[in-house]
Amino acid sequence: MSARDKFHDVVKSALQKDGWRITHDPLLVRIENITDMYIDLGAEKIIAAEREGQKIAVEVKSFIGTSTISEFHTAVGQFINYRYALEEIRSELILYLAVPLNTYNDFLTKPFIKSIIQRSQINLIIYDVENEEIIRWKI
Repeated sequence: MSARDKFHDVVKSALQKDGWRITHDPLLVRIENITDMYIDLGAEKIIAAEREGQKIAVEVKSFIGTSTISEFHTAVGQFINYRYALEEIRSELILYLAVPLNTYNDFLTKPFIKSIIQRSQINLIIYDVENEEIIRWKI
């Protein structure tokens, strides 16, 4: 199992504040006894009629390394692999990539990066590190 992202607990707290119950920390995804993958969090909505009963998986990324584009490549690859794995064994889960607000504003809104996110159908949770809050859900 890989190390937790620096902002793992921030996103966990933000989800709980937003009415989500953490069901898995981490969420184990096993494909045909070939490999184990660990998505950072599994959660279920427990309040609010429009999302009640919805189940999600969340991969948390901090983007605090030396190369934002390199971290983005890794995040996109992980997201796509996790999405395909979930389609096979846990199709009820909707996968999200959680990213800090400053990374979203400074990097993920650039036209080329934004087009990759759209074409790759990556769902985003944009979170505020300081306040441990979800700022926006972007599907």
